[in-house]
Amino acid sequence: MPKYIFVTGGVMSGLGKGVTTASIAKLLQLSGLRVTCMKIDPYLNFDAGTMNPIVHGEVFVTDDGGETDMDIGTYERFLNQDLSRLNNITTGQIYRKVIEDERKGKFLGKSVQIIPHVTDEIKRRIRDLAVKSNVDVLVVECGGTVGDIESLPFLEAMRQMRMEEGPSKTLFIHVSLAPELSVVGEMKTKPTQHSVQEMRRIGIQPDIIVVRGSRKLPNEAKEKISLFTSVPLENVISNPDVKSIYLVPSILQREGILRAIKKQLKLKTRLKMKLWNRVVDGFIRTKGSVSVVLVGKYATLADSYVSVNQAIMHAAAMRKVRAEISFFESEEIERDISVLRKLEMFDGIVLPQGFGSRGTEGKILAANHARVKGIPFLGLCFGFQLAVVAFARYAAGLESANTTEIDPSTPHPVIDLLPEQKGISELGGTMRLGGHDIYIKQNTLAHRIYGKDKIRERHRHRYEVNPSYIELLEKKGLIFSAYSDNGRRAETLELQDHPFYFATQYHPEYISRPENPEPCFVAFIDSCMAMKGRKQVQLSQTLRI
Repeated sequence: MPKYIFVTGGVMSGLGKGVTTASIAKLLQLSGLRVTCMKIDPYLNFDAGTMNPIVHGEVFVTDDGGETDMDIGTYERFLNQDLSRLNNITTGQIYRKVIEDERKGKFLGKSVQIIPHVTDEIKRRIRDLAVKSNVDVLVVECGGTVGDIESLPFLEAMRQMRMEEGPSKTLFIHVSLAPELSVVGEMKTKPTQHSVQEMRRIGIQPDIIVVRGSRKLPNEAKEKISLFTSVPLENVISNPDVKSIYLVPSILQREGILRAIKKQLKLKTRLKMKLWNRVVDGFIRTKGSVSVVLVGKYATLADSYVSVNQAIMHAAAMRKVRAEISFFESEEIERDISVLRKLEMFDGIVLPQGFGSRGTEGKILAANHARVKGIPFLGLCFGFQLAVVAFARYAAGLESANTTEIDPSTPHPVIDLLPEQKGISELGGTMRLGGHDIYIKQNTLAHRIYGKDKIRERHRHRYEVNPSYIELLEKKGLIFSAYSDNGRRAETLELQDHPFYFATQYHPEYISRPENPEPCFVAFIDSCMAMKGRKQVQLSQTLRI
């Protein structure tokens, strides 16, 4: 029978509850247990697919085509396993199912209510995932913070599961914050005390408290939290800021969290951290650095590109270098084209995903600048499409070439709507989503990167390269080196006479893991290291002159 760990949050969002959840699951996995994670998002959206990245962070796509919360990506990266759309549930999904059942008469004339009908559906979804995943432990993270109105049905369902399963099969971990005011120089425990009081008001007593902070929580602060929350002192766990999120499992382990979990859930396991520590060393013990700039339209929120950032860092760690990632708003280029010169300061340029017209001209100019100046370049999804537009305009002589997403009346629609998308009016869940098999041409950069004829990658797009322009673009020097769907869809592009110019229609960042970096990011980092070496040689020669 599976056991359940419920992770809740207090005080404020953005504490790193997802990383804490993933780290706990990783420790259990390293102890030889079968484990997976579930993320509960209390918002009414059916899924994350229609949400703006600046508001919510990136949309993570699972292999089965689920548009999920970004924490699902965190779980996949830590656990090195593929999750599914079932690992992420929302209020919208729960209410939709309950209302559908009511319309079908499944409640036999009863008055449908939050308790028991909504909470029963929540419990069913949680238990079904545990059974279908065949796990020993399911770690369930409840999004938002305690006290949010929309979270209450989920917390009530968890409270009921404690009653039904018993304390040896359920465990509550509450993640809170100990802020430190610079004028006082003391980590404050009151926010945690009040957060736990709110939990207890709704009938849940935390078994473990994980306290986030800028530094390690002092013993006297732990004692105060223990006293006022009725949590054993050894179960008050400090989780301070660290150099890499992949250090968090080791931090929590040293604080004794695994011992507390094993004691309550009656687990008999032996932790083996050696292989994981070897992976983490790549993020800590680096030899030099490379500078990478992301030219995007959501640069005001780093979480908009979290999977891209992580994939870059995975590849850099594999090469024992530190990736210094900067963000550049593409609209700045549109306001002043001369700022393109600033991109030459970096060892590599990444043109990430995105939607809509804002900032696209700046991204097109950046893609062309990387081509002309020989700067290592990696384009992802929309970045791939705009790299095609840039080449069509500035190398193939197709003036005013564009994507019909931005300019439906363009004379040269080098990027056009997928045929199956025509006539679709709804936005949610209607794109080309999830994993697809991709076939790579031999004797290409793509084949050298992946070392195989066939790969599987994840997608999230409505537009694609217009097949009627492929022959013309290739005559001008652009190479489409991989295809999917029986050769109908171009998936990668590259240039021959360039240090590294590579772009993908798929999202390689979704499958990158610290233990298995995605190959095109590794190749990109290699090219950035080579570029930095060339710059250093040129600087040395200049100084000698």
